[in-house]
Amino acid sequence: MSVSSITETTQYLTFKLGDEVFAIEISKVREVLDFTAITKVPRTPDFMRGVINLRGNVVPVVDMRLKFGMTKTENTVNTCIIIVEISLDGDTTVLGALADSVQEVIDLEPDKIEPAPRIGTRLRTDFIKGMGKRDDNFIIILDIDKVFSIDELSLVRDAGDIPAPGGEGPSGT
Repeated sequence: MSVSSITETTQYLTFKLGDEVFAIEISKVREVLDFTAITKVPRTPDFMRGVINLRGNVVPVVDMRLKFGMTKTENTVNTCIIIVEISLDGDTTVLGALADSVQEVIDLEPDKIEPAPRIGTRLRTDFIKGMGKRDDNFIIILDIDKVFSIDELSLVRDAGDIPAPGGEGPSGT
């Protein structure tokens, strides 16, 4: 979806990674969880932090800071896991996106969103839907369906096939 296809005001959940503010279309967000224990899965990429037990379902958790080439997310009082639905080739995958903090849900009008910057041909920016402007700040609007490659999502999906940590029941967190 390009910026030109955004024709009406859309709601986004904003979150921080370091000093940068990112946004995901609210329709892709299932819920936001406080940070909880993450079970590490062997032989997965660094950005794949592990899995959590979400009401008896195994949900892979991805460290968005590592995915974007930043340092590992530190666990603070504001650290959270954004549960999102990603669509790829007609399949829906649920995963947790680890973020420094969730900010708020905002409405952005189409005239407040500019196209993603073109940064040459070597850097991938196709996962950036656009740059939102709010006050004097930029918000990087992610196309969450394009943040991960097919290969990365298959790793994430495979991690989700592992039996839930702590058995079948909820984790009690």
